[in-house]
Amino acid sequence: MTHRRIDLRSSTVNMTYDRLGEVGDKERGPPNHCRVIQQGTEEELTLYGYQNSACKAALFYLLTLITLGIFYLISYWKPEWRVYWKSRKSALSDADALILKDADGQIHVAIVESETVESGFPSQYVVSSHSFNGVCNGAHNGASDVTHLTQPLHRVLRYFIFQHIKYIWTPEKMTFTRLYGYDQNTPIKSLLNDFRGFTAQEQMQRQILYGLNMISVEVKSYWHLLVTEILNPFYVFQIASITLWSFDNYVLYATCIFLVSCLSIIVSLHETRKQSQSVHDMVEASNTSNISILRATPEETTVEVEVNATELVPGDVVVLPSTGCSMPCDAVLISGNAIVNESMLTGESVPVTKTPITLSEENEIYLPKKHKRHTLFCGTSVIQTRYYGSAQVLAVVVRTGFNTAKGELVRSILYPRPLDFKFYKDAMKFILLLFFIASIGMSYSIYIYILHKEGIVKTIVRTLDIVTIVVPPALPAAMTVGTYYAQSRLKKKGIFCISPPRINVSGKTKLVCFDKTGTLTEDGLEVWGVVEVEGSHMGTPVMDVSSVQHTSHLVAAMATCHSLTYLNGQLTGDPLDVKMFEATKWSLEEPTQGSSNYDQMTPAVVKPSNREMYMDPPNITNIVETPFQVPYEIGIVRQFPFSSSSQRMSVIVRMLGQQHMDLYAKGAPEVIQSLCRPESVPDDLGPILTQYTVQGFRVIALAYRTIKTKLSWHAAQRISRDQVECDLTFVGLLILQNMLKPETKPVICQLQKANIRTVMVTGDNILTAISVARDCCMVGVTDHVYEAKVTPPTCDHPSSLTFEPADSPDMIVHPAAQDVSIMSINMDSISPKYHFAVTGKAWALICQHFPDLVPRIIARGTVFARMSPDQKAQLVEELQAINYIVAMCGDGANDCGALKAAHVGISLSEAEASVAAPFTSHTNNIECVPQVICEGRCALTTNFSVFKYMALYSIIQFVSVLILYSAYTNLSDPQFLYIDLFIVTVIAIFMGYTGPNLELVAVKPLGNLLGAVNMFSILSQIFLVILFQVIAYFYLLQQSWFVPNKPTEIGEVDNVVSWETATIFYVSSFQYLTLCITYSPGRPFRKPLVTNVWLTVSLLILTVTTLLMLLCPWSWLMTLMKIKYSSDKYMMFRIALLLIVATHFVVSISAEYFLASSRSLKKCFQWLMCKREPKNKYKTVLRDMDEDPSWPPIGTPVFSFQGT
Repeated sequence: MTHRRIDLRSSTVNMTYDRLGEVGDKERGPPNHCRVIQQGTEEELTLYGYQNSACKAALFYLLTLITLGIFYLISYWKPEWRVYWKSRKSALSDADALILKDADGQIHVAIVESETVESGFPSQYVVSSHSFNGVCNGAHNGASDVTHLTQPLHRVLRYFIFQHIKYIWTPEKMTFTRLYGYDQNTPIKSLLNDFRGFTAQEQMQRQILYGLNMISVEVKSYWHLLVTEILNPFYVFQIASITLWSFDNYVLYATCIFLVSCLSIIVSLHETRKQSQSVHDMVEASNTSNISILRATPEETTVEVEVNATELVPGDVVVLPSTGCSMPCDAVLISGNAIVNESMLTGESVPVTKTPITLSEENEIYLPKKHKRHTLFCGTSVIQTRYYGSAQVLAVVVRTGFNTAKGELVRSILYPRPLDFKFYKDAMKFILLLFFIASIGMSYSIYIYILHKEGIVKTIVRTLDIVTIVVPPALPAAMTVGTYYAQSRLKKKGIFCISPPRINVSGKTKLVCFDKTGTLTEDGLEVWGVVEVEGSHMGTPVMDVSSVQHTSHLVAAMATCHSLTYLNGQLTGDPLDVKMFEATKWSLEEPTQGSSNYDQMTPAVVKPSNREMYMDPPNITNIVETPFQVPYEIGIVRQFPFSSSSQRMSVIVRMLGQQHMDLYAKGAPEVIQSLCRPESVPDDLGPILTQYTVQGFRVIALAYRTIKTKLSWHAAQRISRDQVECDLTFVGLLILQNMLKPETKPVICQLQKANIRTVMVTGDNILTAISVARDCCMVGVTDHVYEAKVTPPTCDHPSSLTFEPADSPDMIVHPAAQDVSIMSINMDSISPKYHFAVTGKAWALICQHFPDLVPRIIARGTVFARMSPDQKAQLVEELQAINYIVAMCGDGANDCGALKAAHVGISLSEAEASVAAPFTSHTNNIECVPQVICEGRCALTTNFSVFKYMALYSIIQFVSVLILYSAYTNLSDPQFLYIDLFIVTVIAIFMGYTGPNLELVAVKPLGNLLGAVNMFSILSQIFLVILFQVIAYFYLLQQSWFVPNKPTEIGEVDNVVSWETATIFYVSSFQYLTLCITYSPGRPFRKPLVTNVWLTVSLLILTVTTLLMLLCPWSWLMTLMKIKYSSDKYMMFRIALLLIVATHFVVSISAEYFLASSRSLKKCFQWLMCKREPKNKYKTVLRDMDEDPSWPPIGTPVFSFQGT
């Protein structure tokens, strides 16, 4: 649908406005009632427009009065229902409220706000309309032509705010659009030329549009939190239950439950307020600072003024102080350099150097992700800024508030995406099942009381009481008890979790992706040596770099091609750059403000530090012919920073005394080789490169170029890197050693023993990655590795995919320190176990031309090298698509996307736990991975156990009450209190204390609450509970001394002190204790029950107490508990009850451990349900590959048009 640009300043246009809303509308209802915005993204929203209706609103409030507020309460729980009930469908242009449906299917409500704006406001967001009956609207709304001619014209801004993001009504598009800053569709040329500071008026207009630059997390008052908590369905149900119990003369029980609920509310309020305050304090720092900006004046000049950071708007020009500051917004550098600590965002504590955007990039569209080397992100700390002379370091604000990078992270904490985890869905289904059971019980209760001719009030109260018994209000809270304790234990181990539901998901982990450098291997790199080009061949390796001739281009490249700087007297920068520079034993001199080395434009100088070096000057005319020498020093004129996508960096330098400039580059060997002149690349580069990479060394290629065109400093700042990063001369290789962390190999072996796949995803060389994979046992000693090589399509040939042995055809190399040992194998016989290795370039081509083979490649892929950050995240998503529960462990900025995409993201970082990933480990090795998985398995098992226990608790009490209803009685007030408060509550709290078994096993915990095995466990225990209660009751009826309880008269209180009540109370009390032991499994996922001291002691005390009441009925205790007793009679009956209880204990334990937990039962259910196919796609893929004798097609190309 195409919309015409329209001017909404006349009545004629207003009518056009209405007609445009009707075009292309396919929804039932008014034209333009529904629109989808941000389609295809994670922020996709479907909007439905609704307009206030006076009649429907009046009916709504009338129903609220008639139902005593219940109608309003329901609408409070379901805000979208309130919109349905109070409003009518309308076009979005007329909407007062919107119902939003997000990409995850969640429903939300937003109120449309209208604000009058003045002339000068950005016109693309202004709706011009006449006021009719006090309402500003862009539609005609039935106003007469006279009204349009006589009423004043209003300029209105219409918007709504959803999850702290502003969506503006755009008349041209006839829909709401997200309000962006200058981070979308803004040419770099515009950022360089068009922003010189706003006037005060322009700034005010933009502040109306964008709002204050604040990332504010509201800390609600205790009163607000209290009201919100009380109106929670759990507490509403609790209040209704307490009221019902009070009517039924259970005043003591109701009072105790009321006090416990009050205590629970107080604790919940304290925790909620504490967490809210913590997040508030974390984000508030960027809202309180002052900052200098450029302000335009009427005289068309600019002045520097200091403003509060909250007043910043996109387009402001910020002046960064030389001493640094905390960034209150996202801004792009347009002049000067800045050294920034981004650990808050990326987890990397190494400062990075930010450089300004240049004219060489002016034709590009600015994107924060692509141009992050030029972007200062909100929340990061600018340590130092540098420029020359008295010039200012300037940055243009591109995003403010919650639109910034920090704002997005805070939003992800406040509004986490819902987890599609089956446990929670099944739990809700089971609660509905309990409601169904309750309805059966209610029907039986009504039948019994009608049969007994009881009063109407008593019948209603007792019938409703069934609901409070069958559906325990504490059930939802009990579902999370295991997760809460697991989170606490992880915190003690230095592992912080900001998304507790992910702990349960971690228990089902089936595959773990690892970054290499800094995760599997040590952070620090050691320079092993260099290999310099000698003629057309590579020379011999040199271990001591300082012994190489100082005028060598290889040494010059190592000394200059970096982004190092001094901070507080310490050399700071990328660890690789630090080690490389230190190996040269050169010194770095940075000019202070006002210095004049070379000229004011030379940022830094490097020179040999062991002694003063001099060299002859170049041929210079018009000077006195007197022999002299100049110091051997190199000035770094321009840096082209390293990026993961380009896999290289370069610098433009000028040697003192030279009239031309040079370029030095370093990066991935294959990238640097592609930029070099073919004749400069040694013939034996390939074999030499393979020799080192297969040993696990990290290899960096170095190259240079003399820039013959005379460049001034200003020209060097404007030239694009593509113009100079070409026709390079290859000068040699830098060999670095990156040792495995001592914890890596044991952890990988532990995971593989537990049948959890391990995958390496790295930006390093593929052969280096394979070598490390072999060292850490990710790839077995005799396993084969085949590299997937893809050729792009040409005019004559389609794209082809070939699998070639990644190791040498006749050997597999096993590195041991710096030595190489060789084991010959026969490659003709393909080992049944093989792995695929894929480079980032090949991965992109496979996804594009061989999408049908992606599942096969990732199902066997173990090494993914030269992967960009986006490709890492894409790989994780593809693994999830074939039903792997994926964990990702990394330590750097390049892993952030994958960490967020994974089901379980674990960041090895000292950064704030709230921003790096769902899990953040302060222990800088991968030992945290099995710890998280163990805790996840323990939490999942505990949550299942507590859930089943709470469900059985309700069933036990349900059966007990129905039996006693049949006998004209019920449990007494103290008996209910003893069961609910002293047995069930204590057990439910302490069941989760059992810690995890620290040994990972190949078996995974059940994840389907309504699966056949779990349902058999629950149903079998329900059967046993009913059976033994009925046996005990009928055994009582057979006693010669037993006198049945008599029905009471209408209005009289039931006789609860009876033998029926006593018998059922004794048996059911022991059943609660029995089921606690039954549902407290130990190995393989948890420690044995006896290690849980609190639960063990509680069980002993409760068992002894119940035994005393059964076998030694003290009169005071029996009176207190309202239990029928005879101290010197019926001992054999009591012993018989104890035997019934003991039998139930033995049968219950046996049914759970020998039947429900047996593999035979699981296979039996699979056979009965005719389950022949694996439910996980990856298992199907693996099976198909194993059954395909032609797979993998080693050495045989597969063409893109052939498919599989």
